[in-house]
Amino acid sequence: MSSKIKVALAGAGAFGIKHLDGIKNIADVEVISLISRDLDKTREVADKYGIAHVTTELADSLALPGLDAVILCTPTQMHASQTLACLKAGKHVQVEIPLCDVYREGQEVAELAAQTGKVAMCGHTRRFNPSHQWVRNRITAGEFNIQQMDVQTYFFRRSNMNALGQARSWTDHLLWHHAAHTVDLFAYQCGSPIVKANALQGPIHPTLGIAMDMSIQLKAANGAICTLSLSFNNDGPLGTFFRYIGDTGTYIARYDDLVQSTSAGKEEKIDVSKVAVSMNGIELQDREFFAAIREGREPNSSVAQVLPCYQVLHDLEQQLNAG
Repeated sequence: MSSKIKVALAGAGAFGIKHLDGIKNIADVEVISLISRDLDKTREVADKYGIAHVTTELADSLALPGLDAVILCTPTQMHASQTLACLKAGKHVQVEIPLCDVYREGQEVAELAAQTGKVAMCGHTRRFNPSHQWVRNRITAGEFNIQQMDVQTYFFRRSNMNALGQARSWTDHLLWHHAAHTVDLFAYQCGSPIVKANALQGPIHPTLGIAMDMSIQLKAANGAICTLSLSFNNDGPLGTFFRYIGDTGTYIARYDDLVQSTSAGKEEKIDVSKVAVSMNGIELQDREFFAAIREGREPNSSVAQVLPCYQVLHDLEQQLNAG
C-alpha cells in the first residue's frame, strides 16, 4: 500500500455523499472510483468531488490497480454479497449499516473476514457520535452505569425516499436497519451482551410491504434494560433520541447534542465538541476505518464486533414472523 490509501465508494446517494464530505477532511486518503446505478448522476457527483473513475459495476472498481479499500453505501439487500466480493478481491471494506438482512449472510462475511485478515467494518455510527462517546467515556471511567435506555426512532415515510428526498430503488426497514443502531449501541455501552429480546409490530403497509411501527424490549446480561420505539408514521420531530438513565444521572442524546436532565425538569447542555477531532460521526467512523488499515488492527465496529447485534435482529424477526 502506498502512503495514500486509495478508495472506491459504492453508492452516490445521501449517505455516499456524507462519506465523501467526511473523507475530504482526512489526510492521505483518495477516492479514486465512484460506483452507482445511474451513470449520469454518478458522473455529476464524481465531478464535484474530483473523482476520475465512474462505473455502475463494483467489479470494475475492484479491478483498478492500486485500489486498497471500498466503502459500501448501497441498498441493504446488496450489503453482504458486495462485502464478500470486496474481501474475495483482497480489499479492506467498510459497509454501511446494516451488515445484512439475513443473519446467515452476515455470518459468512464474518467468517471470510477472519480468513482474509482484511479490515472489515460496519457503519454503526452511534458508536462514533461525540454525544455517545462522551457517555461511554464516563462508563469506562467508572463514573456512570446504565440502568435503562429509552430510545425513540421516528420518521414520516410513505414512499421509498432517501434522506435527500430522492427516490430509492429498495425498501428501508425498521428492524434490520433502524433498530440495528440501538441494539448494537445498547450492548456496546453496557459492555454486556443482550440476553433477552422481545418485539411487537403494527400493521404491514399495503404498498411498502413492511411494518410501519415497532416496539422492542432488550435486557443485557448485567441487568440493564432498553425500550425502543420505532415508527415511519410519526409526523415530526424526526430522528432518533436516546435517554440514558443511570446510577449517577440521566442524559439525553439528540444526534450530536447531549444534555443532562435534572430533577427540576431542566436540561443542562453538555459540551461534546472536544470529545473527538470532529463533530461528524461519519467522518469519525471513516477515520477509524483508515487508521485500522494503516495500523493493521481490528477497528471499532468491526464485522466481528457487531455480528451479535444481527443475531438479536434475526431472533426478533423469527419472533415477529411467528406472530
